[in-house]
Amino acid sequence: MGPPVRTAVVIPTYRVTSHILEVVRGIGPEVDRIYVVDDCCPDGSGTLVTSEIRDPRVSVIFHEANQGVGGATLTGMKQASDDGADVIVKIDGDGQMDARLISDFVLPIAAGEADYCKGNRFFYLDNLRGMPAHRIVGNAVLSFVTKVSSGYWDVFDPTNGFIALRAATFRNVEAHKVARRYFFESDMLFRLYLVGAVVRDIPIRSIYGAELSGLKVIHNAWPFAIGNVGNAIRRIGYTYYLRDLNMGSLLLPIGLLLTIFGLTFGVANWWSAGQRGVEASAGTVMLAALPIIIGFQSLLGFLTIDISKTPRLPQGRKA
Repeated sequence: MGPPVRTAVVIPTYRVTSHILEVVRGIGPEVDRIYVVDDCCPDGSGTLVTSEIRDPRVSVIFHEANQGVGGATLTGMKQASDDGADVIVKIDGDGQMDARLISDFVLPIAAGEADYCKGNRFFYLDNLRGMPAHRIVGNAVLSFVTKVSSGYWDVFDPTNGFIALRAATFRNVEAHKVARRYFFESDMLFRLYLVGAVVRDIPIRSIYGAELSGLKVIHNAWPFAIGNVGNAIRRIGYTYYLRDLNMGSLLLPIGLLLTIFGLTFGVANWWSAGQRGVEASAGTVMLAALPIIIGFQSLLGFLTIDISKTPRLPQGRKA
């Protein structure tokens, strides 16, 4: 066993006055510091903590302007890192996360098995009964999209806000580029991939009560789509064309070009033959089908290579 790790918890707060005191009081003695970040909360969440909590571990940070959940989290993480924390945990202030699980998130990082741990609400199937249906569908779709954009093919539930991060890894991430609002968790995965951090899912159960969620699925669908597409393009560009050139660098463009050509040629000739009332010749069919088959196989080959490039060596174990 190595020396004990110094653990800090960051709690971004915005309109959580009915839960924040209970959340702070529920954090156990295994945590060394607690940072409550009042993100210009109109209800005065930070002021409430200052007046009601006497725990010497607690520090309250006030934002003069609202920066979003990501901005508040990054403020707390930077302060925790500057104060000497080894592991930084982030939980929400709405009471949906069980603070008793903090040790489950810290242990893999302290043991050198991971650099970043995140919650996964989909592991326990009975937990889905208490989850709103729109969240189940939305998170399932978003999870697959984020696998492509982040490169972490073995993680799920990317928007889960229960996270823990090695402080040294946080210092390697370009924090000033991380999204400040609800795209924060997904964008953080992309940034972690760029520095080769190992990510692990931690099964959790969430509590859904009367608290209000700021994340509106319909309103945020477009920003999430733009963000994920942009991250996917940047990640693939960095990984396969700037940092390295390998078979994946060839298979992806070949697969895309052949598949697009086959589909375009096939549809155009099918439409033309239909307009003329004749059947397409066998040669025409094969000229469309063969590029599609080869292109699809090339894309599968690229996918296999991409999955194999998921970071596996934690930074805590690197020489």
